[in-house]
This record gives sequence, structure tokens and C-alpha cells, in this order.
Amino acid sequence: MYLGLERPSPETFPSRQDQPASAAGDLVLLDALRPEHLACGNEIVFFRVPCSYLGITQDEVLHLTGLRVSGADGVAALVSKFLAALIGEDGLWNSTNGTRLALNAVDLIALLVAELLAPHRSESAKSGNEMLTRIRSYIEENLMDPDLSPESIARAHHISVRYLHKLFQGDGTTVSTHIRQRRLAACRLDLGRLPNRRRSVAAVAQSWGFPSPSHFSRLFRQTYGESPSEWQVAASGQGRNV
Repeated sequence: MYLGLERPSPETFPSRQDQPASAAGDLVLLDALRPEHLACGNEIVFFRVPCSYLGITQDEVLHLTGLRVSGADGVAALVSKFLAALIGEDGLWNSTNGTRLALNAVDLIALLVAELLAPHRSESAKSGNEMLTRIRSYIEENLMDPDLSPESIARAHHISVRYLHKLFQGDGTTVSTHIRQRRLAACRLDLGRLPNRRRSVAAVAQSWGFPSPSHFSRLFRQTYGESPSEWQVAASGQGRNV
């Protein structure tokens, strides 16, 4: 990403139509992958900063591209003044002090970028939470579907599998783990019901998407500390809470 610093008597540079007129000391954020942004006169000084240093995604780069920020106050003023002070100090760049100053500049720019992205990230998080809630409900409604998978869930919600995994990662789990836990809980509930005393463990497991009885029994014991058969007998015969 490029950060452009306006100099006195600035020339026009590409920016978003909703931006006000620029002034000396203002900052503009540009996409380094779009070189046409650089053909905008000699009165703008560009600083190129790798996105990895700023901790931002490509989607966030697109959100910032063309954004002009007033350098009159706040963090933007600190960035503007610091970068302006560095201009013309060519002798510093190959020295130890120059490296430290460059790192300080990146830290300031990262702080500014985080501030600018805060509303966008908040809105994205809200949207993601709403989507995750819908997906969880969809999973509950389709737990018995043997074809339920990350791919089918993503397809049903018109999102990518990668984004689906990202949503669950943000919630501290994975799609497959969530499905497995919900299916195990459903099996446990079914096995504990009196009307199901005569149903085999394998039949209950298969109805909830576990085709392998041995695999199901192993997962059940790991999760609940006893085998499905032990739970079925104890829960249905002694009225244990499920």
C-alpha cells in the first residue's frame, strides 16, 4: 500500500468522489497494485508500506484505497508531521537510525490504519456474527443429513468455504468440530429416551450421520466418559437426566 503525503500547492491525485478538497499535509491511501495512482504530479510524496507490516487484508486495502485523511489533527497529524520531517533526509535511510525511524513510521501508519478501519471491522464483525447465527441454525435443522459438510453449508449460504471456516475460527472452533459435537449431543439425547430403549446404538448413530459404529462409540466415550451402550442402559433404566 502507498501512503501519499500532500506537499504545498498540491496537484490533483486520484481519490474517492465523496472526499473534500485536499490541503498540504493531508494523507491519501493508495493501492500499490495500481500504478496509475502514482501518475499524479510532483507535489505528493509516496511512502510504500507492505500490507503485512500493517496487519491488513486485501479486502481492507480495497476499503482504504482512495481514502483521503486530513493531516490537521489526531493520529493523522502525527503521521503527517513525522513523514514530512523525514523527507529530504536521504542520508538517514542507510544508517541504523534510518532503520529505526522507518520502523517508527510504520508503527504510526499502522496505528492510523487501524483507527480508519475500526468502523469497517466493527460492521464486518456484526455481519459475520449474524451470518454465523444463521449457519448454526441451518446446521441444527440439517444434522440428520448425511451429506451435511462445509461445502454444502457454504453453498447453501452463498459464501466460500474459506469464509465459512474463518467464521468458525473466530468463534474458537471449526465447522466439522461443531457438527460433530451437535450430532453427539443429539445421539446422547436420543439414547437416553425411554422410547428408544430397543433401538440399537448403531441405528441411532447412523440416523445422526455416524455411519461407523466403532468410530461413533470412540467419539462418544472420549466426549462423555462412557460408552453409548452404558449411557443408554443407565439413562433409560434409571431415569438419569440427559
